[in-house]
Amino acid sequence: MNVAEAIKNRYSCRSYKAEPVPEEKLKRVLEAARLAPSAHNTQEWKFIVVKDAEKRKEVAEASGQSFVAEAPVIIAAVGLNPDDVLSSGIPDYIVNLAVAVDHMTLQATEEGLGTCWIGAFSQEKVKKVLAIPKEYKLTFLMPLGFPAGNGKGGPKIRKSLEEIISYDKF
Repeated sequence: MNVAEAIKNRYSCRSYKAEPVPEEKLKRVLEAARLAPSAHNTQEWKFIVVKDAEKRKEVAEASGQSFVAEAPVIIAAVGLNPDDVLSSGIPDYIVNLAVAVDHMTLQATEEGLGTCWIGAFSQEKVKKVLAIPKEYKLTFLMPLGFPAGNGKGGPKIRKSLEEIISYDKF
């Protein structure tokens, strides 16, 4: 699969098979995050791989989205320096982790795995479940596993290029 195919095929999977993710597939997904660029190449991130069924259930409860526990793996993306801000005024950990998580979603698609970006969760509750120190910032949760059903998702509804692109000025 090439990158364009992975981009077209990736979707927000909300139903997973109970089948475990083979370690070699998981390692390739995690390697995609490791290779992602970061501001000033600081790589100030940590990825917590949650496989324990009870912990997955607790994380799902803290996100208010029960389907998260269905996935045999949840990856929590944590920013280690949430006070660092780019010269543009944007916190760099958000940008860095968004790129790294997106790399993982595309590699997961290549591996035949489903993912879903989760940004809705209780910061305090998930940090407690995963023993994340208070000075760090949990940024995203990503369930990972083999999609239930046909593994294709529904049709992607996207705006046209004309609606989202302008040239030379806003």
